[in-house]
Amino acid sequence: MPSFDVVSEVDKHEALNAVDQANRELTTRFDFKGVDASFELKDFAVTMTANEEFQIEQMKPMLESALIKRKIKVSCLEYGDLAGAGKQVKVIATLRQGIDKDLARKMVKIVKESKLKVQASIQGEMVRVQGKARDDLQTVMTLYRNDDSITMPLAFKNFKD
Repeated sequence: MPSFDVVSEVDKHEALNAVDQANRELTTRFDFKGVDASFELKDFAVTMTANEEFQIEQMKPMLESALIKRKIKVSCLEYGDLAGAGKQVKVIATLRQGIDKDLARKMVKIVKESKLKVQASIQGEMVRVQGKARDDLQTVMTLYRNDDSITMPLAFKNFKD
């Protein structure tokens, strides 16, 4: 019986490239001349450091546009609280991964409402979709890609025929 797994994961290499691109943009921006500001990626957490809070707010769109250019959905970004005072302030932006239970239930509901002859089941942080026809599975993939209520970046893995 053909099946595939739906997972939500961010390509770490692309995320690193996006952070590097944002750092390069920082060096070329006129309003950041002489400012000690930077982006740093560590374990899917981007640390934004700057001298002032308003500079952090200006850095957020720079990071988001760099992620969009690298085809990483910005909706998986989760900004933390402002930390530090005085000379340096920091904000940690986490790149969320994995499908949480609410989103998994919503994905299973989408499959059931489509009335296709497939079954979706939640397995930890992924959703497994099984069906008899390969075309039905590809239709489910299209349903997930076109659904605006799914805000996480989805990847389809383990396609077995």
